[in-house]
Amino acid sequence: MDKVRVRFPPSPTGYLHIGGLRSALYNYLFAKKNGGIFILKIEDTDRKRFVEGAVESLISSLDWAGLDRDEGVFMKNHSPSPESLKTTESENYPGVIEAGNFGPYIQSERLDLYKKYAEELVGSGKAYYCFCEQDRLDKIKEEKIASKQAPMYDRYCLKNVTPEEINEKLKSNCAYTIRLKVPNDEIIEFEDLVRGKVSINSNTIDDQVLMKSDGFPTYHLASVIDDHLMRTTHVIRGEEWLPSTPKHILLYRAFGWEIPEFAHLPLLLSTDKKKLSKRMGDVAVEDYIKNGYLKEAIINFVALLGWHPGEGETQEIYSLDELEKIFDIKRVHKAGAVFDLKKLDWLNAQYIKKLSSDELYEKALPFFEQKDFYINASSEKKSEEYLKKVLTIERERLNNFSEVGENNRFFFMDIEYGREMLRWKDMSDEALKDSLEKSVTVLGGIDGQDWQVKNIEEKLFAAAGDKKGDLLWPLRVALSGAQKSPSPMELAWVLGKEESLLRLKNALGKLG
Repeated sequence: MDKVRVRFPPSPTGYLHIGGLRSALYNYLFAKKNGGIFILKIEDTDRKRFVEGAVESLISSLDWAGLDRDEGVFMKNHSPSPESLKTTESENYPGVIEAGNFGPYIQSERLDLYKKYAEELVGSGKAYYCFCEQDRLDKIKEEKIASKQAPMYDRYCLKNVTPEEINEKLKSNCAYTIRLKVPNDEIIEFEDLVRGKVSINSNTIDDQVLMKSDGFPTYHLASVIDDHLMRTTHVIRGEEWLPSTPKHILLYRAFGWEIPEFAHLPLLLSTDKKKLSKRMGDVAVEDYIKNGYLKEAIINFVALLGWHPGEGETQEIYSLDELEKIFDIKRVHKAGAVFDLKKLDWLNAQYIKKLSSDELYEKALPFFEQKDFYINASSEKKSEEYLKKVLTIERERLNNFSEVGENNRFFFMDIEYGREMLRWKDMSDEALKDSLEKSVTVLGGIDGQDWQVKNIEEKLFAAAGDKKGDLLWPLRVALSGAQKSPSPMELAWVLGKEESLLRLKNALGKLG
């Protein structure tokens, strides 16, 4: 068998979809597991849906995820290391380079190739020119739907336009498309690596357009030519392309080329089992990056969307290195995979808990810097030491970094609350005042070097005796101004002795 060569071919119509990341990841893992080559190419022939900057964004998202390519498209600052690769600058995208021996890897730079091969099919009688205008095509479609027939082209130009008329129309620069001449009564079968044997009758396949009237190829023609010339051995893509596969096989046969193996990945579903779509909210990888999810968690989560390592395997946390070793395309499920944000939150929380204090601070700081309560805080409360204390308390509760500080704004802001919130159950005013004064005495008696959570806890518990709630509830509210917060010991440790005593003094002031 030839060396495994797989590709991920996104279209620059927006940000990288989470489903696109899964396709890229599975291709990458398949290549790594089999000692193969992973290629990134850009399918930018759909000019109506092209989004400026999307090519660069797609490349950057793959770089962020750590899915390094062996060939294909790169940003200049992230080019591959093998010196044997031929490297050229992209004609259409400044700052983008193409590296490899089978380029260009951007379809808009391969238009002459597609035209040449499409004309070759016309010459061999496997394809034909179609001069039908859109109005006629729309009318045919409407009539067929009305009579409950498949809305397929009626082959008017194949049956009724003579060679002489074709030559005249071409000389007159009449607009045309090139269509594949699909053979009749042929069963097309292939073995899908995920779905098993698939077969379809060619009578159900339309004479698909290969070249559009604007001179650009359709996806079908371009992808088949690219995969042949780039020596792709396995085509691993989403299930939505399964109906197109027989068309592609017909094209391979028409050219007389070897057909690669196919694997179609299950659909991504929302929790209500509907197809995941952009209308349902955040489905772009960029959204998750902005919301503070770690790449390790996203890769881990995406890997498990439709794939499982094996029977009885209960491990859920996998590094990219581990996935490279254990990935098996045969363990990809046929059924749709549910995208459960709660599972991603849980996974991300596990990775956050593993970060060192320095890593936690480094990753959290950009998110603090976006928040008004941090921006307006004093310089002392923006210090690295202070933020690391806040993060030590928050670490166990964080699902993602966009949450930093949100439930603990009292660490950064002056607090406001009513005096009644200080009261524990049915405490009298006198008992409440005694409780707060006891906290002042206890905290005021702890030296700076002993200002640690464990020591603060021991001193407060000793002072509280059997009535912990009587001491700790008023203290919690005095320090946070909130009914829900970390423990009063953690609050005092983060705020520091001076701020804690000041907040207790303000609480006593509410009692008159």
